[in-house]
Amino acid sequence: MKGDRIEVVIDAGGTTRTYEIEATRAGRRVDVTHGRGVVEVTETTRGGTPVRTARFMAGRVLALVEHPAPRPALDDDAAVTRLRRSA
Repeated sequence: MKGDRIEVVIDAGGTTRTYEIEATRAGRRVDVTHGRGVVEVTETTRGGTPVRTARFMAGRVLALVEHPAPRPALDDDAAVTRLRRSA
């Protein structure tokens, strides 16, 4: 869905680098696959055609964070109760 994004943090030899891959248009999605030492993040169309692809060595990936686009609340969604901080 447009607005979905994935943030990839990698080890760049003493420092870290952050990359963001985002679904830029309506109907596109962001897919993550991993295997054989490679993490691949791809933005694809509804039909499954890849638009952009980013590949990272799995040994260098420190974090992979998915950020879904904000979606409107539905009528049947339960109310969220906040956690209380203990003293």
